[in-house]
Amino acid sequence: MARLSVVILNWNGRRHLERYLPSVVEHTTGEAEVVIADNNSTDDSLVWLRINYPDIKVVKLDKNYGFAGGYNRALKHIDSDYYLLLNSDVEVTAGWWQPLVEVLDRESDVAVVAPKLRSATDPTMFEYAGASGGFIDFLGYPFCRGRILSAVERDEGQYDDSRDIFWASGAAMCCRASVFHALGGFDEDFFAHMEEIDLQWRMQLSGWRIVVEPRSTVYHLGGGTLPPSSMKVFLNHRNNLAMLYKCATPWQRLAVAVIRPFADGAEALGYLLTLHPHKAWAIVRAWGQFLVWHRSLAHKRKAIRRTHSVRGIYRHSIVLRYLFGVRSFKNMM
Repeated sequence: MARLSVVILNWNGRRHLERYLPSVVEHTTGEAEVVIADNNSTDDSLVWLRINYPDIKVVKLDKNYGFAGGYNRALKHIDSDYYLLLNSDVEVTAGWWQPLVEVLDRESDVAVVAPKLRSATDPTMFEYAGASGGFIDFLGYPFCRGRILSAVERDEGQYDDSRDIFWASGAAMCCRASVFHALGGFDEDFFAHMEEIDLQWRMQLSGWRIVVEPRSTVYHLGGGTLPPSSMKVFLNHRNNLAMLYKCATPWQRLAVAVIRPFADGAEALGYLLTLHPHKAWAIVRAWGQFLVWHRSLAHKRKAIRRTHSVRGIYRHSIVLRYLFGVRSFKNMM
């Protein structure tokens, strides 16, 4: 049994494994192991692994279950105290995982700890997917210390303090294995996108904390495992609505029900005006699927353990703040 398992979910990602896996293998030693969970790749990923890294443990799945289902199934076969879920397009450096484990060892009420994410293409900049810890506003829009909507900040050490956050990016998140399994892992209906925020919201409702530890820094390519597309727009919108319905308080759900149709409609219109009709249709499809899911989401909502209230949801709209010129986290709070 390893103390820490760094688990990389792969699907047809040989180019990322070839580029980024060497740093992970080099700097993951001692009480930590590296595991590849493969979502039934059809490229030569597994052949390349067998030739170049024959000692790495591989968990082979029988089909592509997406991010949520892939990790849920793979982690059942991995016996560790802690899981560090890592995208295949992440580069790490010496001493990257130890600060994360130190937090989990020291603070018994922390379920997930995140490293700081910088851009692999420009290491001076935060990376969009997680920066230095994630938050969410009352309408469900995620943002980060270091990224407000599309505005990404340069990392000048302004967010180097360890603190509680609302969510850690699934690109790199270290969690207690026991808590992950106790709460049923990711919602597999999500397939990909928002599943990590949904899980960490449920963790907080059960009394656990989510923390960022910037002493650990990793470099994320971003968009490498699922580039921008109408499918990405669909998954983000559908899963965000589903997460809010499952986890939010009644007043927050009411606000979402009243305001989000107009906000999402405006976004869809923007896609149409910029000649991206497939992305506009993706938003419409996301709402349709969300309404179809309504009954099953009601059952999931009832099953969530709500022993604690959740703090840290931003009570204003980051979209409005952004439109009025706010482009940095320090000016949001």
